[in-house]
Amino acid sequence: MEKVFYITTPIYYVNASPHIGHAYTTIVADVLARYHRAQGYRTFFVTGTDEHGDKIAEAAQKAGVTPQTYADGISAQFRALWPELSVTNDYFIRTTDADHVRTVQRILQKVYDAGDIYFGSYEGFYCVGCERFYMEKELVDGKCPDHQTAPEYRKESNYFFRMSKYQDWLLGHIQAHPEFIRPERYRNEALAFLREPLEDLCISRPKSRLTWGITLPFDADYVTYVWFDALINYVTALGYPDGARFDEFWPVAQHLIAKDILKPHGIYWPTMLKAAGIEPYRNLNVHGYWNVDASKMSKSLGNVVKPLDLKDKYGLDPFRYFLLRDMVFGLDSNFSEEAFVQRINADLANDLGNLVSRTLTMAAKFLSGQAPAVTEAEAEASPLPETARRILAEVEADFAELGLHKALMVIWEFINVANKYIVENEPWTLVKEPERRGRLEAVLYSVLEALRVIAVLIAPFMPSTAEKILSQLGIEGGTQDFDSIRSWGGLPAGSRLTRGEALFPRVEFRKEAVPMSEPKEEMVPVKPEIAYEDFARVDLRVATILEAEAVPKSNKLVRLKIDLGEERQIVAGIAKDYPPETLVGKKIVVVANLKPTKLMGVESRGMLLATDTPEGLTLIGFDRDPKTGAPVR
Repeated sequence: MEKVFYITTPIYYVNASPHIGHAYTTIVADVLARYHRAQGYRTFFVTGTDEHGDKIAEAAQKAGVTPQTYADGISAQFRALWPELSVTNDYFIRTTDADHVRTVQRILQKVYDAGDIYFGSYEGFYCVGCERFYMEKELVDGKCPDHQTAPEYRKESNYFFRMSKYQDWLLGHIQAHPEFIRPERYRNEALAFLREPLEDLCISRPKSRLTWGITLPFDADYVTYVWFDALINYVTALGYPDGARFDEFWPVAQHLIAKDILKPHGIYWPTMLKAAGIEPYRNLNVHGYWNVDASKMSKSLGNVVKPLDLKDKYGLDPFRYFLLRDMVFGLDSNFSEEAFVQRINADLANDLGNLVSRTLTMAAKFLSGQAPAVTEAEAEASPLPETARRILAEVEADFAELGLHKALMVIWEFINVANKYIVENEPWTLVKEPERRGRLEAVLYSVLEALRVIAVLIAPFMPSTAEKILSQLGIEGGTQDFDSIRSWGGLPAGSRLTRGEALFPRVEFRKEAVPMSEPKEEMVPVKPEIAYEDFARVDLRVATILEAEAVPKSNKLVRLKIDLGEERQIVAGIAKDYPPETLVGKKIVVVANLKPTKLMGVESRGMLLATDTPEGLTLIGFDRDPKTGAPVR
């Protein structure tokens, strides 16, 4: 049976130009699409733009153009961006497309004929930014909780979808299919929505107020509400109901969204599908927000990060790598240019770039630029083949759980193993001993083959870099699938090896200078001297944070599950400076041999190190990526 994979991004609203959040979602979808193609799946990847509604009509009016002209301009920006970011979508849909208009009207008529759409009146607080009504209890200090603006009070007659009819069904479906919404925190959030009675969903706007939308097939005086239009794009793109793609791809549909649109996708959309007689999608995959320098990204703050600016400044693959390495899928993450540069220098230049450069330099010098012939026994004598097999299995497991940052961490573990293997075996020494020529060739072949495996593994994340590495290894076409790395020894003997330019030149980050007039803070007194033997008793270790959550009834304590060669739990008073969701994946310094203690009833086996800065408490970290569990000295 043929393996198929269907991945969608949300269709992006054309009220603003693309930013880093749009880029992240779409690049994640691209990575998943590339990975599944490399695994032999026939893949269909859809993105696009959402173009109807109040906000577009208002923005167009302000700009002095028609809504269609306005939508055309912003939609074109999104369409043009994706090739610039090496996004390989198979289809770009617009809600103004004629086939989409027909599909929406067809589904509306079907649901209406079934008695699940009725005419009624509604009054309440309407937020133009959200394009929805709020109940008074949902407002925060009388304002929309998302836009922090006071909504308008409106009363009007509209059409409603009997969403309440399907509440019990949806509750049962989510409970019976734990992976339906993931990660688990968002499944739980959807279940929380369903603990309260679902109200029926207003799905129209009168043309007396809004004409920019799809006309209802059963009432020409109304247009459909944005969600009963936009969400249907996911089946329109497959040619619903008669297209061959629909029957093939819809049963495995994977939606990818940010957390702000969980309710429409996790509540509205499944009930709409049920009412239309369409089986629900396979999975809803929800990620967090990108903050910028610890502040929420917003146009009002002027801190919106534009993807092409970063791509042009630092290169596309470093940009893709940073986004995927530094965000734990499902949690919020922080973007800072300084952290970005550190990733480039440590992970890309020092680790991967150095491995490629030194290996191909030695191959050119010691092997005349040609891959040697090595027996299977000689190849397997290296620790790298077994490590490669383990790494491949772990990467595949991480992809299955959307742990893209974990997959990259695992791949970098292999990179570090390969670098260590070179140091331990010293090819530069072996070449001086003619009788050990066979050993030299075996060592270098192992590292060259490791580069082939690494290139295939990183290809979904950094396609250009992978292509360059494979090309330098003499592999025509520059691509290989995952089956090609299940067996060791895929690099043919005699392959012509070429040393190219540095993959990732180091980047200098310049901070703005602190004004000299700034008053100097009084130095904290140094504690009494101790003997070196006393200090040597303190066991400092590198630890990786695996999990983080607030300690109940405490406003400053965070419970951390850490890996320092073994898993253990510590409690730290850092909640005011580090929200728990920002901590997962960080590497910290921990006092490993501190006697256990209890804080707020929670056992802590160790203590992390931090310092005070003008911005608040700051964790002690590293400018390179050390091995978890390594001693700190």
